[in-house]
Amino acid sequence: MSTPTDTPAPPPGRPSRRWPGIAVALVAAVALGFLGYRTLSLGAVTTDNAYVQGNMIQITPQVAGTVLAVLADDTDFVHAGQPLARLDPSDTRLALEQAESQLAQTVREVRTLYANNDVLRAQIALRQAEVGRVESDLARAQLDARRRESLVEDGAVGREEFEHASSQLTSARNALVSSRAAEHAAEAQLGANLSLTDRTSVERHPNVLRAAARVREAYLALRRTEVYAPVDGFVARRSVQVGQRVQAGSGLMTVVPLDGIWVDANFKEAQLRHLRVGQDATLTSDLYGDAVQYHGTVAGLGAGTGSAFALLPAQNATGNWIKVVQRVPVRILLDPHEVASYPLRVGLSVEVSVETHRGNGPRLGQIQRPAATVTTVFDGQDRAAEDAVERIIAENLAAPTTKSAGPTASPPRR
Repeated sequence: MSTPTDTPAPPPGRPSRRWPGIAVALVAAVALGFLGYRTLSLGAVTTDNAYVQGNMIQITPQVAGTVLAVLADDTDFVHAGQPLARLDPSDTRLALEQAESQLAQTVREVRTLYANNDVLRAQIALRQAEVGRVESDLARAQLDARRRESLVEDGAVGREEFEHASSQLTSARNALVSSRAAEHAAEAQLGANLSLTDRTSVERHPNVLRAAARVREAYLALRRTEVYAPVDGFVARRSVQVGQRVQAGSGLMTVVPLDGIWVDANFKEAQLRHLRVGQDATLTSDLYGDAVQYHGTVAGLGAGTGSAFALLPAQNATGNWIKVVQRVPVRILLDPHEVASYPLRVGLSVEVSVETHRGNGPRLGQIQRPAATVTTVFDGQDRAAEDAVERIIAENLAAPTTKSAGPTASPPRR
């Protein structure tokens, strides 16, 4: 009988029959991977040329002065309305005191204008009465002169008496001319004074309004020696020092609100083909790694490439020109709740993937979004100044002149 024996091993140097199957499996895996990559690439565009951006609000004084105190430093979190720096208020305080005294003096001078109206009217009435008296004297002198003229021819009255009556008549005529001239001068002075006070009141007189505006200006300058934070945020790039002389508009520090940041993703020209406003985006940052993902929305596409808005735009009209793929910034707004849970910093790099399946949105933004940053810190600064103006006017305004003075007609001329 024959005994079973083991299958003989293949001779050395001959390939195994299992290698063709392994090769087919590898080819199939590569093909499936390539198809999957093509499928995903057609439904999304990605870039790692993206950076976190935000509003960097530069803090500048509105008036010049010497810095007495710096109340915030780098990395500090400040609230809107919190004082950041204090300037020397000595000069602005003196200017305010001068403006207040000038307003008080102006109110009193305007009151004098209104009081002069009554004085001038009384003078006109007195001149009119004097003219009437002089006219009566003139009529009496004319009657005496005519009567003595007829009597001097008959010899009943002497020549000397007739000449005395004629002299009195001439004096009466001169007195009438002088009285009427004084009356016309008083009326002209009243008209000039009425042109300064007609159809207005002491409170609304142009001189008072001009002086009041100077008080408001000086008051605002005094208030602006305190430099406040316009919004909530973190202090960065503080450069101001105590004792430094600063001018209006010079940079002191920067406040960065990290709750309203966004991402500017720079996509290549070919990637913009399928990008639309409103598409969803997924972002990751090296700060937290792939474990933390942010979700955002495409808010708009830039109006030009980065090189077009460069300080020195590229000049490609040369003989050795080489084509360089351009990139266009795409703004992506982030979910504020995710940003609050995992805060980002301005300037951090992120990786962005935008899903382009939904391609029915506009290529460019069609609506105007509301203001990105609004502050109400400076509202109402002039209210206290208005209260100060009203107080000064009331203190220097007499009771009879508080009522509004309407149009006043000049007295009738004779």
